[in-house]
Amino acid sequence: MLDLLIELGNLKRLPRTGWLLRGVPNPESIADHSYRVALITLFLADELKKRGVEVNVERALKIALLHDIGEARITDVPKTAQHYLDKGKAERRAVMELLLASPMPGEYFKLWREYEEETSLEGKLVKFADRLEMLIQAFEYEKAGFQNLDEFWGALDSLRESEFYEHFGELVEGLVAMRKQKRLR
Repeated sequence: MLDLLIELGNLKRLPRTGWLLRGVPNPESIADHSYRVALITLFLADELKKRGVEVNVERALKIALLHDIGEARITDVPKTAQHYLDKGKAERRAVMELLLASPMPGEYFKLWREYEEETSLEGKLVKFADRLEMLIQAFEYEKAGFQNLDEFWGALDSLRESEFYEHFGELVEGLVAMRKQKRLR
């Protein structure tokens, strides 16, 4: 398991390449992104529970922590490169191999698949948190002066179509309003 823990350290060093390709010279790491996804997941899951929605917070957090571990081996493959290779297949294989050294490989892989395939409420929640985190990061980069990040905002459609939008639409639209206000200045 020690080798696995060391290899997962790659997530701290590997940048999110979409930002790099859009001119952000020192973008967040995959681990930076995953940490905030986990925090967003925690807060959203607890809020859902307060609103009477049956959600397994522990399961959601496990999914959030696992959702990008395959990138420790295959890196953060940008959309442009995905046109030429099967990222899904590569990531699936990487995750399967990595998790063999974990205490519960089958269970962890099942949780990772729930995120990838959005087959559970918790998997869908983490996907929502993942997209929301990306938009928050895009807003922060735009606020810092970086441009040409409009393509990332295409994720708004997915957020607005999500079953969680009825609960968290104010977060999504609040971010959109903050972006518009920043652009008017």
